[in-house]
Amino acid sequence: MHNLIEYRPPRIAMSFVLLALAANAFVPLPMHTSLPYAATLTSATGFLLMLRAWWLFRLVDTAICPTASATTLVTHDVFSITRNPMYLGIFLMLLGLGMATGSVPFYLAAVGYGGVMDRVFCPHEERKSVAEFGQEYLDYVRKVRRWL
Repeated sequence: MHNLIEYRPPRIAMSFVLLALAANAFVPLPMHTSLPYAATLTSATGFLLMLRAWWLFRLVDTAICPTASATTLVTHDVFSITRNPMYLGIFLMLLGLGMATGSVPFYLAAVGYGGVMDRVFCPHEERKSVAEFGQEYLDYVRKVRRWL
């Protein structure tokens, strides 16, 4: 198991935001002016997506933490669009932050977070889901993409 798995994705996202703040303070790299409407729409969409997925997990009383064992495979609602709506939601919130600031470090924070989720957390959860749910999960993977 990769050491990053021990940390929760929101903490990883916050770490990337803090790195972006520090980088921006020392070497501001403006990419464009702020895009407040696009930033708000993107961040709000991400937040609602993450919140909806979290709520669906709560409804079926299954684990939200990536290291805990799931009791139910949720495949409906937002999970019929993406297998990782919580991670995608946080990514969209970080992307919205980049749009709001117009600064390269904040866009890089979103890309960095997305990379960690795609290369570390998703493979870990996929292996775990195959072990827990077997063919049911494999059928789900064939129908629904990892992201969009």
